[in-house]
Amino acid sequence: MTAAWEEPPTRAGQAGKNVILFVTVAVVIVPLWMVVITSLSTQGSVNDAGGLVLVPHGLTTAAYEQIFTNSLIIHSLAVSLAITVIGTAVSLLVTTLAAYGLSRPGSYAHRPILMLMIVTMFFSGGLIPTFLVVTALGGFDNYWSMILPGAVSVFNILVMRGFFAGTAQELTDAAAIDGAGEWRTLWSVVLPTSRAVTAVIALFYAVGYWNTFFNALLYLPDTGKWPLQMIIYTYTLQGGAMPGTGITNTGQYYGNQQITPLAIQMAVVTLTLIPILLVYPFVQRHFAKGMLLGAIKG
Repeated sequence: MTAAWEEPPTRAGQAGKNVILFVTVAVVIVPLWMVVITSLSTQGSVNDAGGLVLVPHGLTTAAYEQIFTNSLIIHSLAVSLAITVIGTAVSLLVTTLAAYGLSRPGSYAHRPILMLMIVTMFFSGGLIPTFLVVTALGGFDNYWSMILPGAVSVFNILVMRGFFAGTAQELTDAAAIDGAGEWRTLWSVVLPTSRAVTAVIALFYAVGYWNTFFNALLYLPDTGKWPLQMIIYTYTLQGGAMPGTGITNTGQYYGNQQITPLAIQMAVVTLTLIPILLVYPFVQRHFAKGMLLGAIKG
């Protein structure tokens, strides 16, 4: 007698799974499709749809042309990319070193330090003290205020620490016998066997930095230093003028063609989606592979 999970699914069960899968995919794909198509739609298509467009009746790249003729938008895109790359590298470096140190049973005072870090997950100084500290250290109107105040996530450290602690003791003992120090053990033994958790945490940090705008709202009064997400916050959500242009939510002409404000809004939103959509498939590849690397086979 076979177990229940080993039996082949019935036709009704298989059909139900297909329906659930289709609905789940549609819930994800349809809103994304509507955002992209609306950004490429003409004024008439948007008017006919009464908002977001599902089936286009005319496509145009006028919204993107209007955006990319604005040097401030290009600069804000470069700022967001730089903050994401540098911030992810800094956060991943600090998280990896902290997690490895806390995972070693013989490290100095690792338990009190771990308890102290856990306390910060539940209690913080608050927004105003944080603002005063960052400002006193010279972070106001400086790009580093977009990275350092939130460079470390205690939760990510705990996740990575747990993964490091689960590294096979045989591997680290073999490295120690071969004369490897802690740095060499971390780089050559622990990290190669922990690519899965490293990839996941790197993606979490990257998405967080890419989507952040609140620190820019607090510490960057100069619109010329704003990241792309701050442009979205100001123009798309607040309904203000797009910095560096005269574009508002009342409409805009590009040449002889009228550009609907909704198309420009969705074009800006689409620009923020593209980098994550491009990076995610490459990171996802390591999710499965990292679980299999470094296994001790007998």
